[in-house]
Amino acid sequence: MSFKKTLGKTLLGATLGGSLLIAVSIPAHADRDDRCRRDIHKAEEKLEKAVRKHGEHSSQAEERRRQLEEVRSRCHWTDHDHDQR
Repeated sequence: MSFKKTLGKTLLGATLGGSLLIAVSIPAHADRDDRCRRDIHKAEEKLEKAVRKHGEHSSQAEERRRQLEEVRSRCHWTDHDHDQR
């Protein structure tokens, strides 16, 4: 087999392999985004419930605010880490 044919097949294989990696990573990113949105929404609902039940400046509401910030921070850094790869 000639060098040109070997090179051509190698480049074709690399291109197809790269395309498959991209196709697989897109749904994983979408799943992660959905999970983050759901977790943030759930934390916001818990904060609203604590405010209604215990008051705006209660210790329960403050704890829920802290938890909401943790979820937001985790989602932000998870997205940031994957963007760097």
